[in-house]
Amino acid sequence: MITLAVDCMGGDHGPRVTLAACRQFLDSHSDARLLLVGQPDALAGFAHERASVVPASEVVGMDDPIEVALRRKKDSSMRVAIQQVKDGQAAAAVSAGNTGALMAISRYLLKTLDGIDRPAIAPQLPNAKGGATTVLDLGANVDCSAEHLLQFAVMGSALVSALNNEEAPSVGLLNIGEEQIKGSEVIKRAGELLRAAGKAGHLNFYGNVEGNDIFKGTTQVVVCDGFVGNVALKSSEGVASMISNALKQEFKRNIFTKMAAIVAYPVLTALMNRVDHRRHNGAALLGLRGLVFKSHGSADALAFEHALNRAYDAARNNLLDRVRTRISAALPLLLAAQSESGPSAP
Repeated sequence: MITLAVDCMGGDHGPRVTLAACRQFLDSHSDARLLLVGQPDALAGFAHERASVVPASEVVGMDDPIEVALRRKKDSSMRVAIQQVKDGQAAAAVSAGNTGALMAISRYLLKTLDGIDRPAIAPQLPNAKGGATTVLDLGANVDCSAEHLLQFAVMGSALVSALNNEEAPSVGLLNIGEEQIKGSEVIKRAGELLRAAGKAGHLNFYGNVEGNDIFKGTTQVVVCDGFVGNVALKSSEGVASMISNALKQEFKRNIFTKMAAIVAYPVLTALMNRVDHRRHNGAALLGLRGLVFKSHGSADALAFEHALNRAYDAARNNLLDRVRTRISAALPLLLAAQSESGPSAP
């Protein structure tokens, strides 16, 4: 039985969305159990034999400063959910709450793995090959050093290896061009570190990639800083929504487009499902000594259910142990890179 702790109060919609997603998830997974964390009154209407309520008196708001969430709201649903992971009561925690607060609380309670300075958010974006490209970091770390990008590459490779049962997934470094001479000094230094990791057998490093390579599926993992990654994520969601809305409007224009829509319906449905960002919701916070998954704050029930599915798959596939093993193997390289650059900022 795989147990997940769910922050039912987090996100833009709270229990109205999270509870509906939890019920659908439980109906689809007979070997799963949920700990519903939140204010008891808000969760009172939910009943399921494989779900139990863990009370929490406070809620972290989407606009709460990190210090408020970390220092003042010590009985928040977000913190209590992560505490379940620390205490061994749950295999993973899932929250749609404030990203900065989730990262800070997770790091404070669970700590980072040896060799890792900062956890990274690692979602998957759909690509033209019919699969998904894992991109990290997508918002947790705006300013990154070359050493951080090396750490992200090792963690992302371990994630894809664990979930896809692939020994050496390909890794690309996001840049403004494929040539090694391009990019900022941080990117050039990161390229040197990643090439060294590739030669040492710790990574299958492809080289520099550009933004369109994420959606081409050129590599299975793409590493970048959180600022660039978050822009890429939000842009992809906007394009997907535009395509979906344009198709819907076009098929309402006249009888001929409606007839075409009927004929093409199976193909169009498959296309819209592939680009639907809700079906790719749920990003792992990698580098922690426990599993935590971040859902979009605006997620609806379908999207939040997919975040639960990702956490479930990660726990079932022993993601934490696999990431820890991969990082341990690369630890001498990571520590050497850290020592060359001096102490990292927290």
